[in-house]
Amino acid sequence: MRLVSEEKIKKRRLSSTQIIVLGFLAAIFAGSLLLMIPAASAEGKETGFITALFTATTSICVTGLVVVDTFSHWSFLGQFIILILIQIGGFGVITLYSSIMMMLKKKFTLRTRLLIQDYYNLSSIQGLTHFLIKVIKGSFIVEGAGAFLYAFIFIPRFGLLKGIWVSVFNAVSAFCNAGMDVIGSNSLIDYQTNIPLNLITIFLIVSGGLGYVVWFDCLENIKRSWRKGFGIKIFFRNLGEHTKLVINLTLILLVAGTLLVLLFEWNNPATIGNLTLGNKILVSFFQSVTFRTAGFATVPQEALTPSTCLAGCIFMFIGGSPVGTAGGVKTVTVFVVLLNLTSFIRNRTEPVVFNRAVSDKLINKAHAIFMTNLLVTIVLIILLMQLSNAPLLASVFEIFSATGTVGLSRSLTASLNTAGKFVVMAGMYAGRIGPISMALFFNISRSDKNEIKYANGHYIVG
Repeated sequence: MRLVSEEKIKKRRLSSTQIIVLGFLAAIFAGSLLLMIPAASAEGKETGFITALFTATTSICVTGLVVVDTFSHWSFLGQFIILILIQIGGFGVITLYSSIMMMLKKKFTLRTRLLIQDYYNLSSIQGLTHFLIKVIKGSFIVEGAGAFLYAFIFIPRFGLLKGIWVSVFNAVSAFCNAGMDVIGSNSLIDYQTNIPLNLITIFLIVSGGLGYVVWFDCLENIKRSWRKGFGIKIFFRNLGEHTKLVINLTLILLVAGTLLVLLFEWNNPATIGNLTLGNKILVSFFQSVTFRTAGFATVPQEALTPSTCLAGCIFMFIGGSPVGTAGGVKTVTVFVVLLNLTSFIRNRTEPVVFNRAVSDKLINKAHAIFMTNLLVTIVLIILLMQLSNAPLLASVFEIFSATGTVGLSRSLTASLNTAGKFVVMAGMYAGRIGPISMALFFNISRSDKNEIKYANGHYIVG
């Protein structure tokens, strides 16, 4: 009887994936209730449940798609609640829970350590507390630096108090890759050619998108190089293979995105067609960055050519890098899938990068994430078109933006009916926690391995 009861208790325990999925869901509903408070709206009236739910979802999922203007619909209290939700979404509910545990000086159980390890995709549970402290401190330092730099732009325009508030809100939103702002109704279009604002925003977006593991590896090597007098070449040589890969992939994607936007929008008067060469490059570079899950815009997204939109969907699908604030399937995931493809074509026994083999387990995980995200995105596009009667290109752009937690829209979000809003919310939620996590959430068996080894079957593919 005792063995049976222990087995039942074990089965009833939530897995790490289920805790993460339910944690985000609980945060969304709590945020929705707070945003429904009359004092949270600018007019002092209670906001409808669907609007509050959508806003809480886009904030926690750090996406940025909105059905009401953030700067005009919400009061200061409402904007403050949204900012807290964005920060929670950027950190993740698991980090928030861990932070509270550390402040209360509670020791982490083994189960909590495994939960944190799963959330951050770390290879070991050693040094988790130190890692979390560095994540929180590092995030606040970067956000604080961004807010300080923004203040020189926004205080002269909005005055001292509002200028500080706008600076803080934008810094947190940019670092968390949320794409929401309290400046006005047209995002950053008024600052299209403002070089300081563009560079500050780009710095914050890219910093959040690189991932904490890359941060700490770079900082550790900078310290080591400073102490021992190493040059740039040795600095890069000492970086971990993951850091090298992420930096290279990020640079390639940013340059490729800039060139494609320049090419497709060169003669488009509604975007960059009438700008000088320097400003064309600046706007194209910003658009390339914001496609990578940021959500801010310096040109109207509905004015982009179809070619730019489709190319943007690819970049939104890829997103940022692992263990950061960005969304998407992640750069390394796509790279591993393509690396495995090229290795198969070249008849190599194993994929290799930087003279290091990529394990079969990592390849299988990358393919699972890639295909699950792609299938979910396609299904949601079909549902959005069917339920909201939305145009094809706008629907494709909207859903890729939602599942990639980007926040860019071709002016479709606010015009969606209730069913369409729920489809987009499902996309944002799935994109934030990962569709593969949803699949694991409903995994009833909980078995990690096959108990039986079967003989190979004779199947034909291709």
